[in-house]
Amino acid sequence: MFTKLVAIEPVSLIPSAEKKLHSFAREVVMFEDIPAGADEIAARIGDADAVLLSYTSTIGREVLDKCPNIKYIGMCCSLYSPESANVDIRYAGEKGITVTGIRDYGDEGVVEYVISELVRCLHGFGSNPDGTPAKPWDGVPREITGLQAGIVGLGKSGGMIADALRFFGAEINYFARSEKAEAHAKGYRFLPLNELLAQSEVVVTCLNKNTILLHDAEFAQLGNHKILFNTGLSPAWDEEPFAKWLEGDNRCYCDTIGALGGEKFLNHPHVRCMKVSTGRTRQAFVRLSEKVLANLAEYNR
Repeated sequence: MFTKLVAIEPVSLIPSAEKKLHSFAREVVMFEDIPAGADEIAARIGDADAVLLSYTSTIGREVLDKCPNIKYIGMCCSLYSPESANVDIRYAGEKGITVTGIRDYGDEGVVEYVISELVRCLHGFGSNPDGTPAKPWDGVPREITGLQAGIVGLGKSGGMIADALRFFGAEINYFARSEKAEAHAKGYRFLPLNELLAQSEVVVTCLNKNTILLHDAEFAQLGNHKILFNTGLSPAWDEEPFAKWLEGDNRCYCDTIGALGGEKFLNHPHVRCMKVSTGRTRQAFVRLSEKVLANLAEYNR
């Protein structure tokens, strides 16, 4: 059992899970706002030996050096790699601190978002950002059936999006670090990135945070009259070629401002940004809570 567990910011646990935290520590402190910076984070942690945080704060070397009692850090958000994490995992390891994270808790909502926005685009449902009636992408309403769709990053969420698009009749191309036997069995085509971009009318990037694969050459291959979805936490592209590509007959969809790369593109007529994380659903909070508690239980076993 921990002596003191501190959640340095809101961590989106359901009420029953918050109560369960008290079985892991003699004292539990839950902060309900986001700390302003490293000094405030360190002050909130104080002499705690266990820390919880979400994706909106960062625990780096400065905080770890100021809080020598930390034994455990639980990330109540996705952890895919040390490079993309908002905790300095390698330095924590040097200090003997265990860092855990979770995966695959909000993918269902993201899949629904992609399908919903794509259907609206192809059929011309709803309104444009300026309030004018939307028009079908090709001038005539069409189905997803027969659509050439390219998935960049065929992890859990990318695979789920591919499966959903295939269910509606799309032809699936994908690019990943390596060809996947299970994707081949489903009839998905593995293509080099440039070929995928050139051959796909709709491209969905499903990459880890801070992973950039779309540069000048890739946008040149992507070409004109294309639809680009980014479901990651950060842009999958370099800003300058992306801005140039937007000036063509193209459209980009992102759920969050972070995925878009900032507010400067929010009002662009070819951008559709929900400004909300579509993976943060009621069901996702339940899955998140269960996985956070499971990590704590495993550490304390």
